[in-house]
Amino acid sequence: MANIQKKTHEPLFHIAKRDSIPTLKAWLIRAAAIVIALIVCGLLTMLLTGENPINVYASMIEGAIGTERRVWRLLQDLAILLCISLAVTPAFKMKFWNIGAEGQVLIGGLAAAACSMFLTDSLPTAVLIPVMFIASVLAGAIWAVIPAFFKAHWNTNETPFTLMMNYIAIQLVSYYCFVYSVPKGSGKIPLLPKASWLPTIGNNDYILNIIIVAVITFGMYIYLKYNKHGYEISVVGESENTAKYIGINVKKVIIRTLILSGAICGIAGLLLVNGTNHTIASNTVDGRGFTAIMVSWLAKFNPITMILTAFIIVFLEKGAGEISTMFGLNSSFSEIITGIIIFFIIGCEFFINYKLVFRSKKEANSK
Repeated sequence: MANIQKKTHEPLFHIAKRDSIPTLKAWLIRAAAIVIALIVCGLLTMLLTGENPINVYASMIEGAIGTERRVWRLLQDLAILLCISLAVTPAFKMKFWNIGAEGQVLIGGLAAAACSMFLTDSLPTAVLIPVMFIASVLAGAIWAVIPAFFKAHWNTNETPFTLMMNYIAIQLVSYYCFVYSVPKGSGKIPLLPKASWLPTIGNNDYILNIIIVAVITFGMYIYLKYNKHGYEISVVGESENTAKYIGINVKKVIIRTLILSGAICGIAGLLLVNGTNHTIASNTVDGRGFTAIMVSWLAKFNPITMILTAFIIVFLEKGAGEISTMFGLNSSFSEIITGIIIFFIIGCEFFINYKLVFRSKKEANSK
């Protein structure tokens, strides 16, 4: 009998990881993704609402930077989101999946609020503000180091651990708001004593927040890129076995890194409670702890690049809110537009890290 040769059917294309891609080309891909996303959103806007997409996008720009006050609000929200993004970056670069930034920021804000309520009458402002700063940093660091300790010593899964810590922090703040609310039991905390507010520079309440976050951004860039600790974080993130082989104390690095992460979250809580809202509630952080993960990941854990990614996210949120107000649309529509644009931004990272390799005609004919 004649041997029957079996034909193997190769796929038309396969996915291969890129070795490297020029920085300019990577940013061109991201820019193209944003343009395509705007076109898709424009078509969807015409189909669902009948509104002119140009007018919709003009209102988005107006809502984000249309007035001086809106510009300052955008910069303030950018600073807070950037601060939390910087906080989660060392942990994520180490491949410690810290999902607990929401709770760490909130517990830092709770510590600041407690100092404001109970120490304002007994301490001068010049002493009170440093005390609030220390309390917020310690609270955030303690909240982050608890799951880090369990991870370092017993290799527990940090993702559900840090996630559950969020809910504990939310309930602690809810209890605090219930006990000290005015009127009693309303769950609403009145404005904190003005003596505990962070000082203003000039006529704007947010400049100090922005300066503090700018300093943290520069410091984090130096820390991760040029400091020995940053090098150890990178090595542990690549391979714990390699880190142990070259003499790095992995347990120490994990705990030290999460102390830093939680401390910066605590600072973000202080900026939110005493520098922005001047009060506290269970929704004070408003999901920024989770958004910060996306900001950090999109920037490839580069603190300088995070300024741009955080700006894009905040700009879209501010602009989308204006769309709902100006055109009388449901807030869900603005969230749809924001979601589509973010989806394209995240999706383009696939084409930056991977490529489609098509089967050549010669290979196809030889099969």
